[in-house]
Amino acid sequence: MELAESSDKEEEMLISSRHAKPFSASSLLWISAVVWSLFIGTIVSDEFPRDGSVVELDESNFDAAIAAFNFVLVDFYAPWCGHCKRLSPELDAAAPVLAKLNEPIAIAKINADKYRKLASKYEIDGFPTLKFFMHGIPVEYTGPRKADLLVRFLKKFVSPDVSLLESDSAIRSFVESAGTSFPVFIGFGLNESVIAELASKFKKKAWFSVAKDFSEEIMVVYDFDKVPALVSLHPKYKEQSVFYGPFEGEYLGDFIRQNQLPLTVPITFETLKLLNDDGRKIIVTIVEDELDEKTLKLVKILRSAAAANRDFVFGYVGVKQWEEFADTFDITKSSMLPKMLVWDRNEEYHLVVGLESLEEEDQGSQVSRFLEGYREGRTISKKLIEPSLGGFIKSQMTINTVYLIVFMVAVFVLLVYLTSKSADNPQTGQNNIEPEVTNRPVAEIESEMEGYLPGDKED
Repeated sequence: MELAESSDKEEEMLISSRHAKPFSASSLLWISAVVWSLFIGTIVSDEFPRDGSVVELDESNFDAAIAAFNFVLVDFYAPWCGHCKRLSPELDAAAPVLAKLNEPIAIAKINADKYRKLASKYEIDGFPTLKFFMHGIPVEYTGPRKADLLVRFLKKFVSPDVSLLESDSAIRSFVESAGTSFPVFIGFGLNESVIAELASKFKKKAWFSVAKDFSEEIMVVYDFDKVPALVSLHPKYKEQSVFYGPFEGEYLGDFIRQNQLPLTVPITFETLKLLNDDGRKIIVTIVEDELDEKTLKLVKILRSAAAANRDFVFGYVGVKQWEEFADTFDITKSSMLPKMLVWDRNEEYHLVVGLESLEEEDQGSQVSRFLEGYREGRTISKKLIEPSLGGFIKSQMTINTVYLIVFMVAVFVLLVYLTSKSADNPQTGQNNIEPEVTNRPVAEIESEMEGYLPGDKED
């Protein structure tokens, strides 16, 4: 009986196999493509080193390299370019750090002057040009080029828009790994979806996370006493603030936007560019020396005022630190300091009548009266010596333009001299001197002198 049943089952299976539909041609092609891509992917991934060294590419392996790495920063350079030579050691220093990230980033370079067809494909019109490839899609990299800043900037590209933190240790680790270059936002008792859109919008300018589980100790550390709460941290300036809502409408966006800057901003060439992107008026306090003990006490007062008056940005600058900037507000050796004013970021600034400068005693009350006087319109308008904030930035660029012109003239004179000398002494042979040439704009040249491009974190 069992033998008969076994025979029946075998016959059924045979009949079933005869009537089974064969694989279609498209299915076979798809299966073949998957197997082939896996095979090729394994070969390609093994072709390039992943030890943190900068990979030298050419036309024959460029596409394979882009396919091998999920994230790769490519330096399109020319051997004769001086800027490229200065960038090279920065990339060498950054490469091993980026290779150790949870989402590794490779750095590669290609001689775009030699492989011009490839350079044309990616619209390379100056050297060096950096392109960041994310899953094969290129975007032009316009961030900082110093190794440490470049690493911090690129880390944001491979991080999620919103990181989910499951414990106190995860929170501490997130804050530590975020560094001090960007503000950090942590949502407590907040749904990820509430900040997802704004986190995507400000991805290049800030770190965002949501803590799913945390202790009372964390609440004490970050100074909030109820949830939901969004905590803003500025590790560089040791500042933090808390937002309890409402989380609808423009309120949340305003909080994130206003907290891109610390409550009190030391005005430097770097932060001046950031201020240019902020729509608020700037309350500028000019002091003799930013590091003086009296100034540090005043900054604490300004920080309290800033927390209560978020419709302004509070900035301060020392004459000792940046005299040229202070001079734009008619600061002379006889000026009484500290001096407070309101700057609309254009050609005018405003003094409050009777409070053109601050006395040493009871500065907190004087700052309050200054704000009250400005809001009530008891002001005197003055013209900047420099045209505007944007104009002041351009004036700094103009200085670099002069340097560039002087350099090019010097190169030209040297070439003329060497040519004439060679003509006078034909037996000595020809001196093949090739000048350093760049088609990059002055603003980019200036950025390398600064080592940082904050304006490029904006959306």
